[in-house]
Amino acid sequence: MTNSRRSFFIQTLSCASALSALAVTTAAHAQTTVLGTDPQAVALGYSPDATKTDVKKYPNYSAGRSCDGCVLFQGKAGDSSGSCAVFGNKLVANKGWCSTWTKGVITSVRPFDVLARL
Repeated sequence: MTNSRRSFFIQTLSCASALSALAVTTAAHAQTTVLGTDPQAVALGYSPDATKTDVKKYPNYSAGRSCDGCVLFQGKAGDSSGSCAVFGNKLVANKGWCSTWTKGVITSVRPFDVLARL
């Protein structure tokens, strides 16, 4: 049985792509959820349920504002949670809220779009 360089490259690339897909899948499942008791969450006034936000302490909160309407929320529509850039891409509840809430929804981020905003 003789192996050519071409077949070696094809086999190596297919194994590498399979391993990288496995690594990405594993990393996605390893995300942790931000709890309301985490130090960073407390400092930012994060609440997994926006309706329980202390309005006196956080006057910039108003009804209807939640993570799923924030530009920093990276979840898909209909998901119960999604990653948030503020919390190091940890999972936050889509009905949560924190003091860094900024109106808007990004459906996908392309590097040139980000650069154009600067």
